[in-house]
Amino acid sequence: MIENRYDESSAHLMIKVNGRFDVYCHRVFRNAFVSTPQAKTYTVDLSNVSYLDSSALGMLLLLKKHADVRWAKVLLSHCSAVVSQVLEMANFNRLFTMSE
Repeated sequence: MIENRYDESSAHLMIKVNGRFDVYCHRVFRNAFVSTPQAKTYTVDLSNVSYLDSSALGMLLLLKKHADVRWAKVLLSHCSAVVSQVLEMANFNRLFTMSE
């Protein structure tokens, strides 16, 4: 499940992913950031992710591309050890700012 919250005063979009982050999240995840093109910062909260696959990595890349065109920043937050390991194996630590 994907939850999103946009703060107009700071132009910040928080996208929280709960449970499995896989192909079945694609439409909701994409709609979360496409529907708020005015955001200047994006935070993807991965604290409740129990599983992620290659389609999740692809979705994060789509968000990065969307943000880069708008000169916006993307932060991957609350990454568990397992999630961090997957992201680092894919060299996402070079593309994104990540926090535990």
